[in-house]
Order: sequence, then C-alpha cells, then structure tokens
Amino acid sequence: MKFMIRLFVPVFALLALAATAFAQGAASPVGVWDGVVSVSNNTIEIPFRFEVVAANGSYRGYFFDGDVKVPSQPGAFSNGHLELRFDQYGAKVVATLAGDKLDGKYDRGTRGAAYPFRATRAAAAPVAGKVPDISGEWRIPTKNARGEAGWRFIVRQTGANVSASILRIDGDTGALSGRYANGKFLISHFSGARPVKYEITVNPDGSLALVQNGQQTLAAYKLTDARAKDATPTAPTQFTRMKNPAEPFRFSYPDLDGKLVSNTDARFKGKVVLISVTGSWCPNCHDEAPLLTELYQLYHPRGLEIVALGFEEPDQLKNPVRPRAFVKQFGITYPFLLVGEPEEAPAKITQAENLNAFPTTFVLGKDGRVRTVHAGFASVATGTVHEESKKDMKAEIERLLAEKSPATH
Repeated sequence: MKFMIRLFVPVFALLALAATAFAQGAASPVGVWDGVVSVSNNTIEIPFRFEVVAANGSYRGYFFDGDVKVPSQPGAFSNGHLELRFDQYGAKVVATLAGDKLDGKYDRGTRGAAYPFRATRAAAAPVAGKVPDISGEWRIPTKNARGEAGWRFIVRQTGANVSASILRIDGDTGALSGRYANGKFLISHFSGARPVKYEITVNPDGSLALVQNGQQTLAAYKLTDARAKDATPTAPTQFTRMKNPAEPFRFSYPDLDGKLVSNTDARFKGKVVLISVTGSWCPNCHDEAPLLTELYQLYHPRGLEIVALGFEEPDQLKNPVRPRAFVKQFGITYPFLLVGEPEEAPAKITQAENLNAFPTTFVLGKDGRVRTVHAGFASVATGTVHEESKKDMKAEIERLLAEKSPATH
C-alpha cells in the first residue's frame, strides 16, 4: 500500500501538468524566459529575465529589476502573436512564438528605434565551480562633466549568483543580475529601460575590471584599498544648490488637465513641500515615484504637499499619454505639471545652479524656502543605501512638519 501511494502522487502531478498544458494550448508564451535585446545598432546584446502569465483571458508580461517586477498592461496572444504594452514607458513587446522561442522587437515608441527582442525558455544555470567573493562595496574612479570623482559599486552575492548596482550622482543602474561562469561574472540589467551589461574579472591585486557593453573598461577598488580614496562619491545633497536660499521656490505650470498650479496657491501656504524634477522617460524617476507616493500618503494629512515638475519630449508635452500612464502606474495623486523638455530644466528652474540630474528633489520648509536639494535617487537595488536615504528623507520631513508656521501679516 505504501508503494502504491508513493506512485500515485507523481502520476497525479504529471496528469495535472498535462491538463494545464492542454488548457493553454500546444503553443503558449506562459512561463519564464531568458531574453535578449540588441542595442547600439544591434552591436551589443543585453541578457535579461522575462516572464509571461495568463489570467482572466489576457496576458501580462513582466521585466525584472532585481526582485521588483515591472508589469505590462493586459495584453493579447493569438495565432502565435504576442503583444504586451508597457504604457509607463510608452513601449511594447511584439513577438512571435515558434516552439520554445520568442522573436520580435521591443518598440520604444517616441524614445527611439526599436530593440530587436528574442527569448528562449529559461534554462537551469550550469554548475560554476569555485567562485571568488566580490560582495560588499567598491569604488569606481571616474571623471565626467558632472564633476564626479567616483561611483559606488554595491554587490550582493550568494554563491555564483550576484546582484549589484552602480550608484552615480543622478541615480543608479538598477539591479545588475547575473552569475559567475568561465572565470568571470556576467551581470546585466534591462527592465524596459537602462540596458547594460558588465563582464567582471578579479585582478591579481584584488581589484576588479568591469567591461561595460564589451567596450569601456572600469576599475573598482575595495574601500580599504588606497586607490579608492581618490574616488569619493559626490554627496547627493551637495551637488545642486540654490543661488539665493532666502528666496521662496517659484513655479507656475499646467497640470495634465491644463489647470495652472503655482507656488502661490492657497494649498501650499504654510506647508512643507517636495518638488520633484522628473520625467516619465527617466528610469531613476520611476525608481523614486513609489517613495514619493508613500511619503504623500503618510504625511499629506499632516501638511505635506508634493509637486512633480515633468520634463518631457515635445510630443508628450502636446499629448501626455506616457505621463498619464506614469501617474496611473505609481498611484500618484499629487500634481504632475508639464514644464518643458528635459534639456530645458536649467532654463526653467533658474533659481537653482548645477541642476543636471533626473530626478532632483527640492525640500521646502513652511516658509517656501528650499532647505535641502537631493540630486538623483538610490533605488532599492542599492540595498542599505536606499533604506538609509529613505529614513533620512522621512526624518527631514518630520523635522520640517514640527516647525512653527511662518507668521502672517
């Protein structure tokens, strides 16, 4: 009897799987896929994980940013043709299923030429053998137009599997995911935006060589390495400044319905206000939006206001389809204003200097003056850096809410 029970369980499981496969049809896109998009005129291939699920008669696709899923709108699969819209990026996956392969394109809409897209059913990772430990925080020396001297390279590792992120002043790369094989780590990111990959080799001196997209080589040093001392990252609160901190922050632009919203409106009088310089095209702004939504829900009843100053492409300024999808995706209920094109930000916000990071968040006290400016945003991919930044922002808001309102005359 014991033998019969043991035999019955796997047979029942196999029958259930067969019934599921039959219900989905012989050819179904449902499942986890190993995807690739080709960028830079099809010269660079970026691997990523992709998933398709079926529910309530429709299909959804998911990109992955580490553990964060980036969902499509409900899509369709018919006669081998799959189409999934990612309205928050104004983009869509269009592909044909043939056997265990998807082949098509990632249509970027107004953001540029489509990326060729292909995928195969996800396969088990091979055994890696002995794996070097690169976990922890590193410094990447850099010299760029923003005046940065170094970036933070934050790595989490479990055996051969690695999740990492490079944090710059304007934000991070998102979660770079991958593993160790053939003497090097291959990590990459594509969540509907920010396609990039790095091949990482451990040098004999303990430093790392990071080859970005098969072209640019970067070096990374442990914090204890003397070479890391000259690669100090720029502090997010020391990058963008106000020309005259004594002046109140001024804005007056239309929202998505064409209604003019200004800093002089009664709703902002005596309130703590966060001004987010953002754009629906900007991946780091997508990273910041959930936190702003959380802060608004938590502190709006106590007197916090948030305003998004949106900088978009000309066609999105005329017909803000993607900004509306961005607002819907993140449950934004504070004003999203249409200000201008991204390169116009310094000319539109003339009170600030060195404004060239998206997002940038201005924190205003109850008197309307800017107390702090935060350049960029550290996403959840940065781990404890994100948590610390979130904790600091909440503490700052709490402190400003506790201040007395300015005297009125």
